[in-house]
Amino acid sequence: MEAAVPSRIALSARIMNHHVVAAGGRSSIYRGRYPNIAIPIVVTAAGKGGGVLDRPAEKISPGRQSEFDVKKSRKMSPPYRVVLHNDNENRREYVVQVLMKVIPGMTVDNAVNIMQEAHVNGLAVVIVCSQSEAEEHCTSLRGNGLRSSIEPASGGC
Repeated sequence: MEAAVPSRIALSARIMNHHVVAAGGRSSIYRGRYPNIAIPIVVTAAGKGGGVLDRPAEKISPGRQSEFDVKKSRKMSPPYRVVLHNDNENRREYVVQVLMKVIPGMTVDNAVNIMQEAHVNGLAVVIVCSQSEAEEHCTSLRGNGLRSSIEPASGGC
């Protein structure tokens, strides 16, 4: 039969107002203030003196990229422009509303300037981003009745 959990671990767990059940070298579940969230931990016995809580290993599920990989792919992919085309069917206020709804972080001032540039010059660059993001934005703009296209951006972001 194995020895009981050392009092130092039990005391630490009580102080943290959490419950940890473990015996030397066995896996356990860490349940914090939120009972629906469980984090697996490993407690290893270090002789008679007590145990050590190991940090949970970060697991990346299949098909999911780490944040570093996503940022790296964005930097490496060539930039694309989303271009808004002027049309005589949509009111100016509507174009501004759609731009603010579709493009993340779009302010009223920027949306008005883009709409005005497209109205005067026939075209206006809405955003420069990765190809996949540009395709999504273009599809969303078209889905809201605006004419748009994408093109490779020369000279970087």
